[in-house]
Amino acid sequence: MVMGSGRFDFLGCMLASSSSVLRRQHFLVRSLCLGGYGNRKRLHDIRSMAFDTEAENILREITPPLDPSKYKGQAGKVAIVGGCREYTGAPYFAAISALKIGADLSHVFCTKDAAPVIKSYSPELIVHPILEESYNIRDEEKEQISGKVLAEIDKWLERFDCLVVGPGLGRDPFLLGCVGQIMSHARQRNVPIVVDGDGLFLITDNPDLVIGYHLAVLTPNINEYKRLVKKVLNCEAKDQDAHQELQLLAKQIGSVTIMRKGKSDLISDGDIVKSVSQYGSPRRCGGQGDILSGSVAVFVSWARQHSSATGMDSTSQMNPTVMGCMAGSVLLRKAASLAFASKRRSTLTGDIIELLGRSLEEISPAC
Repeated sequence: MVMGSGRFDFLGCMLASSSSVLRRQHFLVRSLCLGGYGNRKRLHDIRSMAFDTEAENILREITPPLDPSKYKGQAGKVAIVGGCREYTGAPYFAAISALKIGADLSHVFCTKDAAPVIKSYSPELIVHPILEESYNIRDEEKEQISGKVLAEIDKWLERFDCLVVGPGLGRDPFLLGCVGQIMSHARQRNVPIVVDGDGLFLITDNPDLVIGYHLAVLTPNINEYKRLVKKVLNCEAKDQDAHQELQLLAKQIGSVTIMRKGKSDLISDGDIVKSVSQYGSPRRCGGQGDILSGSVAVFVSWARQHSSATGMDSTSQMNPTVMGCMAGSVLLRKAASLAFASKRRSTLTGDIIELLGRSLEEISPAC
């Protein structure tokens, strides 16, 4: 059957008018399927899938160039305070992520029970088995042991560019008490502190540890954030006012930087609020927060170096802790998306860690 020319003209007009829409739809489908975003039950809007241009530009700006004239340690020395009898993976994830991104040295201060296990994961980490838990000491020994712990870590504190407190720390009262004193000593020496995991449990009960400390970064997940809001603002967290609430919380704690992790990571130092929404992965395996805390520690140290060298960022005048959070967030999301594209449902934290270097190279090439 032959169609009349009028019918062809009609169809031609329809196709022409919809061609741009079809091209956009085809591009979106190809991005979803070929780029690893094939979970059709969880299609995100275009804004959350778009590249976070500002965050990537910040990452490029603060990442130091590889320079053969530099010596060991100039690219960053990071320390993780965490790791106990039950939890040895979290401090390893944070510490090895820092190295994979480009820090020169990564230390772990953990309990004596955790140290041999963490050492067995990688010879790249410097592990200090100096922390103690209550079950291992008598009451009359606590003051003496606490003093020894602080004396040992004080030998190292000034060497570090950033301290990460909390991954795998546990909630032993004596251990938390020692770590609180470590945080106070780090604060006296102006060492930046990234607080995650059980470190957030500690500061929720003792907010004075970070109140007014502009070099503190808190990285709560949604439940940890709700507890912080309840403690500090004395109200329930509200999703509809998330930006204003986060800004108020950061300001109330004394202009610390808070990164509320979620579908979009919201970051505020009390003055500004930034969002990183690049799509990562629908696979929510445990340990990604530990990658983030180690990553943020490196980027905060790099952002501070950059700000010192340039007299603050010439384009944005942004707080280095905010810059570090944005860079860490966008890098993790990119690595997670690459890992999911390859591993799908079997994606594990180690798969994401292995792609941190590639992700950083794609955003900010070393050469």
